[in-house]
Amino acid sequence: MERGLPELTLLPDAATLAKTAADRLLACLAGQSGRLAVCLSGGSTPERLYRLLAENPYRDAMPWDRIHWFWGDERCVPQEDARSNFRAARLVLLDRVPIPIGNLHPIPTSAGDAGQAARLYERELRDYYGAPVLKPQRPLFDAVLLGVGADGHTASLFPGHPEIDEKQRWVVAVPHAGLDPFVPRVTLTLPTLASTRAMIFLVSGGGKREVLARLLAGQDLPAGRAYSHGSLTWLVDRAAAPELSDAT
Repeated sequence: MERGLPELTLLPDAATLAKTAADRLLACLAGQSGRLAVCLSGGSTPERLYRLLAENPYRDAMPWDRIHWFWGDERCVPQEDARSNFRAARLVLLDRVPIPIGNLHPIPTSAGDAGQAARLYERELRDYYGAPVLKPQRPLFDAVLLGVGADGHTASLFPGHPEIDEKQRWVVAVPHAGLDPFVPRVTLTLPTLASTRAMIFLVSGGGKREVLARLLAGQDLPAGRAYSHGSLTWLVDRAAAPELSDAT
């Protein structure tokens, strides 16, 4: 597949970024029949989006009963741990909207170790998809939300780690995280994340300015390797946007 350049949308502030993301997500899901699948991102940036989705007009507009919720990565901690991506999304979004319990697909961090959790989650994704091989013309997800860390990681795919080169497995263990908290993790691989009708990066705050400049300059970082078989959009607020001279 030829990978085109992503669409980069510059927005004035974090609030506008969250509203734009909510509008795009709703538009992506609207008009689709049958079940839907959304892959959520961890970290602090998407929390504003999640809170917005739990409020009107989005709360009344989203087809909650048909949306299945997955996670791009997870820390190997109990689901009630403050470091859990599942817990963060549950508190600000999932507990506040009418979602059938069977539509939640958290990464099974109670499996005992990251490797076992990765195998179980890959099996769950394959069962949901209904085939052992992902096909570009039939994406696994309707929407994938991602962020970028200050080191250029996305999901739990860290610079210099072998997981970013995985092409066959859908889900892998990350024994050594590239930044705090230093606990093992489980992450979807780049080809799995790419199996979507829409991929949306959310980039907010001055702490992301330097890494975004590096990405725009073409440095080989995991977030820059992310691709999509559908659309690929980077939503960036002004605080995170580098000056043009920073990216050269």
